[in-house]
Amino acid sequence: MTLRVLHTEASLGWGGQEIRILSEARGLARLGHEVLLAAPAQARIASEAARFGVEAIALPIGRKGLGGMAALRRLLGARAFDVVNTHSSTDTWLAAMACATLGRRAPPIVRTRHISAPVPRNPATRWLYRSATRRIVTTGERLRAQVIAQAGVDPARVVSIPTGIALDRFQPGDAAAARREVGLPAGVPVVGIVATLRSWKGHRYLLEAIAGMARRDVHLAIVGDGPQRAALELRAVELDLGSRVTFAGNRDDVAPWMRAFDLFCLPSYANEGVPQALMQAMACGLAVVSTPVGSIDEIVADGDTGVMVAPADAAALRAAITRLLDDAPARRALGERAAARARERFGESLMVERMLAVFEAARLG
Repeated sequence: MTLRVLHTEASLGWGGQEIRILSEARGLARLGHEVLLAAPAQARIASEAARFGVEAIALPIGRKGLGGMAALRRLLGARAFDVVNTHSSTDTWLAAMACATLGRRAPPIVRTRHISAPVPRNPATRWLYRSATRRIVTTGERLRAQVIAQAGVDPARVVSIPTGIALDRFQPGDAAAARREVGLPAGVPVVGIVATLRSWKGHRYLLEAIAGMARRDVHLAIVGDGPQRAALELRAVELDLGSRVTFAGNRDDVAPWMRAFDLFCLPSYANEGVPQALMQAMACGLAVVSTPVGSIDEIVADGDTGVMVAPADAAALRAAITRLLDDAPARRALGERAAARARERFGESLMVERMLAVFEAARLG
């Protein structure tokens, strides 16, 4: 059966959450399902949708208000959908209120929670999660347990579905050629991070870790953009990193950057689910250094496929980076096991298959 799915996203930002939405929508469309994305006109996800082959419509849903709710209600009344998949707090509330006014004509709502931010404990939120939403998807098991505990939701209605990645694009390759392609220096160790420049991603701890290393030949590549860019560039100057750090900005294709790295770091200290960049790095055969935040330790096994350090601890991060850069055989072994795990568990098609099952269950009640 062909499903008609409406994705909603209120966020104006660009990162793993938005990429998952478009990847999932693309996967559904390739299987013959009808998919539409509703987002604010100024949202990055709206302008990127065409690149993923996803139909998008601009709606004023960037803020909670009657205008956004009415716009969603008109859309749901004009086009028949089997399910609405919401992704951020604002669009979830707007969709829930719109559907409440439509009564039996309203499609069921599937709410995807991508991050580990606390669920508010109040009557309105309990209604949203227990009554207005038919199914809840989280990107990791720890997030699933959090929703069940904090929102008091029936565990049978909550499922963990990790984000999938395009394994045909993210795989080991020629590091020297990749460095020439992206413009990173040859002949020196390169530590990389791919993440939106938000405070909780921990970039400043990575800058401090690199600056404090005894060896001065290590280069840091920061791929991504965001609200913290100016502050991070200033911090790099304060730490006298100079030409030892590259701020690459947003890149449509991060695969060659991954292949150019010797080591991947994501020192997040809050608000994580299962970061796509970590999975992409692992699929490229990189050893990774990260933190046990959100559901990260569900994909990175300390000492097996990567190294885990305490959050917000530049000294611990520095020690892990130094150890792995100084021990190439150990680093390669971690990367090989990481790539094997990625091939086994992180495929995009598996994510789409499992989301389809959730949509079918929601449609049937």
